Amino acid sequence: MSRRAAIVCGLFLGYQRAGRAALGSVQEAIDRQVEAWNGGDLKSFVETYAEDAVFVGKPVLHGRAALLRRYQSKYPHRSAMGHLSLHIMESNQLDPNVATVVGEWHLTRPLAAGGDVGGIYSLVLRKRNGEWKIVLDHTQ
Repeated sequence: MSRRAAIVCGLFLGYQRAGRAALGSVQEAIDRQVEAWNGGDLKSFVETYAEDAVFVGKPVLHGRAALLRRYQSKYPHRSAMGHLSLHIMESNQLDPNVATVVGEWHLTRPLAAGGDVGGIYSLVLRKRNGEWKIVLDHTQ
């Protein structure tokens, strides 16, 4: 292998390791979200969103405060929140500060609280001030 090819290969492998580390940090952000939800802490749950996040649903919401109001209205008590599980099906780092995640969500809860529900989601996360924050959430 030529010296040039070895350098290119080394740079590529270094970028791959950095990408895996960043995606690990994205996974940690998702894990914090699940932990907050399952602890009944909606305020901490929405802290994983950027202040200017956009939620694509019915209706489209702008900002973390609007998201918190939505979740508080839709899940007014602990039994309505149930137990959340998020399964990441695919994640990609687009650049050092932007990543995407596609996955499935599932709420397990008593029938009296609405029963089990689930769907799919796609997220765009941006690294700001060393922290990964959700800037776009499309959940169905």
